[in-house]
Amino acid sequence: MSSVRTFIARLPIDPYLLLLLGTVGLAILFPARGAGVAVANGGVYAAVAALFFLYGARLSPAAIWAGLSHWRLQSLVFASTFLLFPLIGLVTGRVVRPWLPHDILVGLVFLCVLPSTVQSSIAFTSIARGNVAAALCSASLSNLLGIVLTPLLVSLLLPAAGAGFSAHALEDIALQILLPFAVGQAVRPWMGNWLTRHRTLTAIVDRGSILLVVYAAFSAGMVAGIWTQLSVASVLLVLAIDLVMLAIVIATTTGVSRWLGFSTEDEIAIVFCGSKKSMAGGIPMAAILFPGHAVGLIVLPLMLFHQAQLFVCATLARRYAARGARPATVHAAPAAA
Repeated sequence: MSSVRTFIARLPIDPYLLLLLGTVGLAILFPARGAGVAVANGGVYAAVAALFFLYGARLSPAAIWAGLSHWRLQSLVFASTFLLFPLIGLVTGRVVRPWLPHDILVGLVFLCVLPSTVQSSIAFTSIARGNVAAALCSASLSNLLGIVLTPLLVSLLLPAAGAGFSAHALEDIALQILLPFAVGQAVRPWMGNWLTRHRTLTAIVDRGSILLVVYAAFSAGMVAGIWTQLSVASVLLVLAIDLVMLAIVIATTTGVSRWLGFSTEDEIAIVFCGSKKSMAGGIPMAAILFPGHAVGLIVLPLMLFHQAQLFVCATLARRYAARGARPATVHAAPAAA
């Protein structure tokens, strides 16, 4: 068993992606049918609520308010996440429309309206010796705003995708996302430290909920027969598109940061926070906003982008660190989310 774990750890791939691929394989071989669909959907509902409850319980309000003081940096990350990315997604969708199925095109735009990640943005900023406090604030604020902005942008940019601010979608967002998040914030004074000490438990809920959503989504797609629309060439094309979009955003955030005179430490935080997209929040949100049979294809660009951003940003972080960026100066560093 230890040799297997060692082998997996040495693979040039995120081990969690292997679990995701295994879950997809399970859904293909044994999709939920009949009564199993109700069980899977109920599990997804509960898992999404639990996930956002934990987000609320872990996210420190102090981190949000402290981050607002560095408004130039936060504004640039916000513009990259919720303005530049959606613009790129719309243009890309129009360009590649003749070669990809409709649900994949929806998925490319949906990927571009998601908030940034928290864990990997902070981790890569730390490796690159950037402004970790600013990265924590930016990523936390991005996720908080994304709870409202992502569904709003979906309703504006994808009105024909069966998503957005319909009465049913509003109810689901309120019950599965906003209410659990608010309850988590309310109990944070009593649970926050406990969750910090039990990171394994929160990681299981985080990752387990995503696996459950992926299984339900790909099961529905399998039963509906949507996978006959997708070829290996299409998957490779989606990966290539993800890489091009990521390269454009990294180049833009780097160039604008230097043009505006940000320090190297701030530039690092801007680049890593402004170029990430959250799979942890994106997949559960897709399950709420889109029809169940289409979610499997819609989240595929996000799953591929997740792996691409890990490889690219890991390489970029090492290059930043190698060129000798000074450790970040932390002014009243906020509490960890």
